[in-house]
Amino acid sequence: MTTTAPTTPLPAPEDVRRVACVGAGVIGGGWVAHFLARGYDVTAWDPAPDVAQKLRRLVDAAWPALTLLGLAGGASPDRLTVTATLEQAVGEAEFVQESAPEKLDLKRDLLARIDAAAPPGVVIASSTSGYPMTDMQTTAADPSRLVVGHPFNPPYLIPLVEVVGGERTDAAAVAWASRFYEVAGKSVITMDREVPGFIANRLQEALWREALHMVANGEATVRDIDASITEGPGLRWAVMGPMLTFALAGGEGGMAHMLDHFGPSLKSPWTRLQAPELDRELYEAVVAGCDEAADGRSIADLVAERDRGVIDVLRATGRLDATSDPKGDPR
Repeated sequence: MTTTAPTTPLPAPEDVRRVACVGAGVIGGGWVAHFLARGYDVTAWDPAPDVAQKLRRLVDAAWPALTLLGLAGGASPDRLTVTATLEQAVGEAEFVQESAPEKLDLKRDLLARIDAAAPPGVVIASSTSGYPMTDMQTTAADPSRLVVGHPFNPPYLIPLVEVVGGERTDAAAVAWASRFYEVAGKSVITMDREVPGFIANRLQEALWREALHMVANGEATVRDIDASITEGPGLRWAVMGPMLTFALAGGEGGMAHMLDHFGPSLKSPWTRLQAPELDRELYEAVVAGCDEAADGRSIADLVAERDRGVIDVLRATGRLDATSDPKGDPR
């Protein structure tokens, strides 16, 4: 990243009142719900013909969980405006969140269009789950204001967002985006360099690949794999991450003792990080296993169950004030 400041002064993150969301899928819609719950005016655009109805359904489904989390003063689903064009959505925005499908050419073209239509100085963030901003900002007239703001599904519920710029991104834009997300109620990791897949996705991908190997080889069912995390290490990871969790495995000696004791097992054939061939048999086994694990619950049922569970964990671990007034302004 460069260290030069943008030519146009950025508005203070605390002063932002209007956010534009481009893309209204699961991630984009989740961002819409999050920003509405934080009291922002939100303009949204997506080329799908039924985008307004789709967004309303998504926001309505998320609102009970957002109410439990605590709504900002003035927060309302009625502060959403779905526009007919991208230019209308971003023309008066003070921050833009792009959440288009993961296709590099599409991302490049869309970010260039947003850059051309958004007011000068406004930071534009991409929700990409893997592309480096360096590869996406190549056709924008002002790449200095383009950053990655990588959320986790659903963005209205999971606090984390990873922020990083590309080779042509100004450091000031990255710092501004990180501060804005914090003001908007997110937990932010500001990365100082581009890493393919960022941080959390790299860790998720390793677990996902091993899970696929186990299903492919008949070593575990989908239900077994999920239970092994939700009833095992996932409970610890909700409090502290894998590194500190392993440090505790070393007792009073900490990580040093843990590495001395368990380090040799790193050479044991416990994991196979290369992805298995996703043939039709494995594909159908994974899909059928998920259907079995759902046990008749619809996707809407599972979403509601997930939302309640995450909120309970956030409260139980002190990351959400269980006594807070849900009508108060968390900003």
